[in-house]
Amino acid sequence: MSPLSSSFYLTCVFLSLHSVSAISIFLVSLAIFGTSVHGKEELRNNENHNNDTHPTTEDHHLLRIQMHKVPDAEMINRFLIKERNALLQLQSHTPNHTLLSQERKLLRGNIAQQSSLYEGRDESEIIKDYSNAQYYGVVKIGTPPQEFQVIYDTGSSNLWVPEVGCVHCGYKFIHGGKNKYDASLSETFMEDGSEFSIQYGSGAVSGKFEKDTVTLAQDINVENQMFATIHDAGGMGIGYAFGYFDGILGLGFDSISVGGVKTVFHNAMEQGKLEKPVFAFYLGDNADGELTFGGYDATKFEGELTWVKLSEATYWRIDLDGVKIGSFSTGSTDAIVDSGTSLITGPTEDIRKIANEIGATPTITGQYTIDCDLVEDLPEITWMIDGKEYVVPGKDLVLQTAGMCIFAMMGMDFPAPGPQWILGDVFMRKYYTVFDYENEQIGFAKAL
Repeated sequence: MSPLSSSFYLTCVFLSLHSVSAISIFLVSLAIFGTSVHGKEELRNNENHNNDTHPTTEDHHLLRIQMHKVPDAEMINRFLIKERNALLQLQSHTPNHTLLSQERKLLRGNIAQQSSLYEGRDESEIIKDYSNAQYYGVVKIGTPPQEFQVIYDTGSSNLWVPEVGCVHCGYKFIHGGKNKYDASLSETFMEDGSEFSIQYGSGAVSGKFEKDTVTLAQDINVENQMFATIHDAGGMGIGYAFGYFDGILGLGFDSISVGGVKTVFHNAMEQGKLEKPVFAFYLGDNADGELTFGGYDATKFEGELTWVKLSEATYWRIDLDGVKIGSFSTGSTDAIVDSGTSLITGPTEDIRKIANEIGATPTITGQYTIDCDLVEDLPEITWMIDGKEYVVPGKDLVLQTAGMCIFAMMGMDFPAPGPQWILGDVFMRKYYTVFDYENEQIGFAKAL
């Protein structure tokens, strides 16, 4: 891709997702909720790195879109609702579709070979519960642009939003309802009509593919982008209805895209809309987050980026030398780096041992609680990646509010060739993370 004469260096800022608790939603609705646009600020990119294959950019003006971040209390509210629902399901002996889906333990299904667990049709599957996602930002579709709040997700590769007439797609009395795409209002809409269906751990969505212009940040227009308009999101459940996000924008590779469609980021590169085939996440610690396209912001981290080659370009998957906390340690393993997951997940038996190590107590949902008095003394956890240690303090492995503490690690098992670990927002808040699409590598540096 040839660089443009005037470079583009763009940022989308994230909001932390709200609770599925109706009480919390009501309370949040009483607060002022809005955005403010800050002036452009000059940024620089660090040009000194520890290998020869890294993106570099010159100084740029970065457009910031400032949004609010919801506190960890909202995440704990979600946990409490899940626990309550699990208890009710046990009492009623009603099968839990989410648990059934997790029982299958497939990170990404093969469209041609695998069928839906409880619908009997071919579709793609991702074991992911977006009620656990903590950040989202704006994307615009159509001409004139229609605005949507989406989860920017490195753990999937499709863009989808609800369409006008969508069923099970939110309610007007909850946040004013979902933003819904209206093809009749867009001058650049092109009909496709082929079927789209994807099965998440949290439920299914179905609809059809269409084409339109997708706008990132303020004015990067990705033309003729294939995306899905959803007519039924019932499988996503109450978490979607009460959540602030309208849809998902996947930042994985084309190889795991439903229908094999090119991702928004891939098309943006091919159309020459970005100076470099790079995007980067800064997830503020108790602050707002930021996604930057076309480069990265070296003012957001200390030292130099350390680059790690991907083990495969499907998800953003890397090899790990091992994981250790206290007296527990693993041998060589692997992980995906996933902006759409707030927690750290690992093999169920490993997480059980780690929980025992720190004195955490299991719950019916598969998550763990811990005595808040122990938080300050929790041991740090270390991920060994390509010979370097990446440390997260023990206290940062806990979501804490109102005297309740949730351990932010959860067991989940995937059969081969699935990954063993998922490094979600808990990890990414500590380490500024740069995703280099062209060189198939990830850069890490300690976030400021």
